[in-house]
Amino acid sequence: MTAHGHKQLGEVLVELRNVCKSYGRGDKYTEALRGINLTIREGEFVALLGPSGCGKSTLLRIIAGLIGATSGEVLYRGKPLRGVNPNTTIVFQSFALYPWLTVQENVEAALEPLGVPRLERTKRALKLIDHVGLDGFETAYPRELSGGMRQKVGFARAMAVEPELLCLDEPFSSLDVLSAESLRGELMELWLSGGIPTKAILMVSHNIEEAVFMADRLVIMDKNPGHIVAELNNTLPHPRRRKEKAFLAMVDQVYGQIVGRTRTEAEELGSAPGEPGATRALPPAPISAISGMLERVNEELTNKIDIYRLADEFVDDYDEILPIIEAAELLGFVNVEAGDLSLTPLGQAFAEGSIQARKEIFAARVKRVPLIRWILTMLKAQPDQRLSWDVFIAALSREFPPEVAERQLDTAVDWGRYAELFSYDNSDNTIFIETEHPVPQSAVPVSEHPTSES
Repeated sequence: MTAHGHKQLGEVLVELRNVCKSYGRGDKYTEALRGINLTIREGEFVALLGPSGCGKSTLLRIIAGLIGATSGEVLYRGKPLRGVNPNTTIVFQSFALYPWLTVQENVEAALEPLGVPRLERTKRALKLIDHVGLDGFETAYPRELSGGMRQKVGFARAMAVEPELLCLDEPFSSLDVLSAESLRGELMELWLSGGIPTKAILMVSHNIEEAVFMADRLVIMDKNPGHIVAELNNTLPHPRRRKEKAFLAMVDQVYGQIVGRTRTEAEELGSAPGEPGATRALPPAPISAISGMLERVNEELTNKIDIYRLADEFVDDYDEILPIIEAAELLGFVNVEAGDLSLTPLGQAFAEGSIQARKEIFAARVKRVPLIRWILTMLKAQPDQRLSWDVFIAALSREFPPEVAERQLDTAVDWGRYAELFSYDNSDNTIFIETEHPVPQSAVPVSEHPTSES
């Protein structure tokens, strides 16, 4: 241990060299990971951070040997990994316990396939149950335990096989706030004190404060396809205090890396279907969320706020705030730089405007968005300015996976309705441009579309 409570680094456990992962082929080809280079050493607690869809969990499974890489090298202790890594185990966000087995039997179940003798299984299981604070609950069944206690059983079962590398895939996300906080603290106590035989920990997280609290190295990823954009060493001493300036500065720095900075308008807007370049996906952000965020930032005297403060007030994890910020950037309402979000003059005008003024500002901006512009062009080319929902889905499915195409059209119609540019008719499953004539009684919000996920 070092003076700050960090473990001494030892030999390299995991090394990834230019690892790529793709699924499917032809038109259905999806590139999940590209050019991943990563090293994990003994004594390290590493956290993987990044937006949904950047491949964090895929990378974790490649390292554990649950799935293979499409190309590149995966080495464990210098040797190519073939199949499941016997030196690694994963704790998932779901508890995945056998409901018909007791706590002790659930922990012992991990040892039975390894051929561990019965008495040794019992001895090891009881020791781990005591380590995670469940002494006295050996004969309890999962249904008798709280969520936090069930996840403790999951940790005990994972550690029963004495893995060199413990992989955590959002292990606290299914717990209530207090249970999650308690379990984080207990895991850190076991890790820093050497109470578990694990040599290194790799954790996927959607909670930046959690990652800064626990990990000593933060690997930040981005998507389309998944790739590493930054690695930050976290030298804050243990135990870490969430309200200390140094801790908050580290959180701010991570947000800055994940959110990035606002690009030029042309880069932010991107392309529409049929145009050169990748089609710009719409962030799945409701109008109410965009409006609420702009109003909150407008309350600041400087019209500027740290993104970590905004996220702390608005959402449970950063993955929920990212689409809202991205939408506001796309519409020209905010600028992002170095972890700070500031209103543009247009964003301030929207935040302070009347209901009708907001609609007019939004309409003027959203008509510049390529996907919205494409929908309007398609509709105006029709004699009755009306097209089937399925026509748009078919076109978007050439640009995005089917479920993403559906969400894209949901968001586009939600924005288009608010801006009074076009609407959706449930009776014939069509999108149409609104005219001065009365809207059909069957016209309903897109959220009522039978296949909509919004």
